[in-house]
Amino acid sequence: MKYFLTKMRKLYRNSRISQKLFLAFSMMIAIPAILVSFLFIRTQETQLYKDAMATGSSHVSRLNDQLRSRMDILESASSTALTQNSFVDFIHSNMRGDGLRLVKFRKNQFEQMHNIIQSYDMISELSFYVDNPNLYEIWPEIYHYDKFQPQDYWLTLRDEGGSAYRLFAYKDGEHTLSYYRLVRLQGQQHKLPTIMEIRTQHSLFFSDLLEETEGDFFSVVMEESNPSRYVYNPQHVFSQNAGEELNEILGSIYRQLDALEQKVPIKVKVGDYTYYALYRYIAPLNSYVVDIASHEALMEGPRNWYISVVAIILCVMLLILLLVSHTTRRIFRRLDSVLSSMRQVRKGQLDAKIDTGLDLNETGDEIDEVAVNYNKMLDEIKRLMTQVVDKQLIAKNAQLHSLHSQINSHFLYNALESIRMLAEVQRQPAIADALVSLGSQLRYSMQWRSDTVALSEELANIQSYIQFINFMEGGSIVLTADLPQEMLRYAIPKMCMQPIVENAVHHAAPSGGSVIIQITVEVENDSLLLIKIRDDGAGVDPEMLDSLQAVLRGDSDTPIVTSKNGLGLENVHKRLQLHYGKGRGLWIDSVQGVYTCVTLRLPWENVNLGGW
Repeated sequence: MKYFLTKMRKLYRNSRISQKLFLAFSMMIAIPAILVSFLFIRTQETQLYKDAMATGSSHVSRLNDQLRSRMDILESASSTALTQNSFVDFIHSNMRGDGLRLVKFRKNQFEQMHNIIQSYDMISELSFYVDNPNLYEIWPEIYHYDKFQPQDYWLTLRDEGGSAYRLFAYKDGEHTLSYYRLVRLQGQQHKLPTIMEIRTQHSLFFSDLLEETEGDFFSVVMEESNPSRYVYNPQHVFSQNAGEELNEILGSIYRQLDALEQKVPIKVKVGDYTYYALYRYIAPLNSYVVDIASHEALMEGPRNWYISVVAIILCVMLLILLLVSHTTRRIFRRLDSVLSSMRQVRKGQLDAKIDTGLDLNETGDEIDEVAVNYNKMLDEIKRLMTQVVDKQLIAKNAQLHSLHSQINSHFLYNALESIRMLAEVQRQPAIADALVSLGSQLRYSMQWRSDTVALSEELANIQSYIQFINFMEGGSIVLTADLPQEMLRYAIPKMCMQPIVENAVHHAAPSGGSVIIQITVEVENDSLLLIKIRDDGAGVDPEMLDSLQAVLRGDSDTPIVTSKNGLGLENVHKRLQLHYGKGRGLWIDSVQGVYTCVTLRLPWENVNLGGW
């Protein structure tokens, strides 16, 4: 008996809390005695119907108010856009006549209009359609009028007061609502007026309606002039249950809609089911907001639960509360030890672990699992604290090492300067110039005030390097870099060109030989700055070139062999991709015996060149 009780206690201890609560309830409610009572079904159904209709009417009114509010937002955006008179005047002028005016327009009025559009989250696109033969199209904001269909829609806009909504836009209309507005009527009769179109996705404009997937009422927006076009959420449980009969249900409801007034809910019967509909007419949209509910779904509640169940539950509620109270006290008593340990940890005692009392093979319930993981967390905290202290010590050592390196670099600069002065005194200008070049390279490579430098600074360092190599190896390496002054101000990652030039020096020509290295820049699609470093040397073997290009594309895991100074092509390529993202970096083209060209692909921003 004692052994049996011990096993039961262990079994209970290792059970989940949900199982313990289920056991407690099951002991009190062994066989739920549910007697079906039809006495109050009719009363409950009537009351539920009234409540449901009141709820549905409130929901339709709320949707109506939300949609009208969002239409006000579109109209406000339209009015705000039309206050930009300089923008409107420019798109009606000769936009192709003066390139500088177009650039200024792009950076000023167009950017202001673009910011206005972006300030309205609901607007997906705002477009102007202008009958102007000298128009410069900037998609999707500015189009020629011949891009607008139908061409004669402006007559409808004129008749409707200059503006109108369409539940399904002419452009991308399946999932898009649009607001059209006449902007300017041209003075000449053969010209068409200017139309502004604001488009918003149904998923944004009808977000509340399309996000509802459950509930007694199914919301639909019906176009008044076309009964076959609707906006609704096909994932709603009502739509799923209706299946192929949904179109028939909507068609039956549409035939009873009245734009003037709704006196009572619409009631239709399709097949064996009855449906109720509440609606509001939205005049600007020329559409109806309709809430539909199934009679069977509304009445499902009274047929599934009865007053007798409530009576039975009330009778046993007291006993259940007593049993649950007793059970939860026993279960959560062990939480006191967890709280006590937490209080000690808050005071800094990280050794305040919880004694679970479990054997090695016991898992316990959820509270025991919390205690075990809590103990592991304390161990991890102590380990991380130790790790942080170690990192701080490493950082301090790195700072000391950096200071030591700076001291050594200053000593090296002073030594080179002394040797240079001696060479000047002894009339050795070639040696003096070589020392100046070497000192410039060392100072450039050892002083990192920032990760980026001006293109001119990188070129100056490369020129010093070429001058020193020519002195050391007796070669005739020629570097040409005739770049515009505005390009020289462009910021690039430091030491991103030096390794490439060094590769050209070492591999393009034999030692002491001659090679011409040409550096050029160009802008591609107003988004990329291409810096090309080209030499007329030996070129790259085709098999090696394919291997290098595969690595640069990310198609190969074979590393690129770095140059002697450790900052080779692989480091430069990875630095550019880490700094600017995929699509940036290096690319290599070569014809063996003719040339090698390495291209740096950097992001281009117009502001770097003062508006170019």
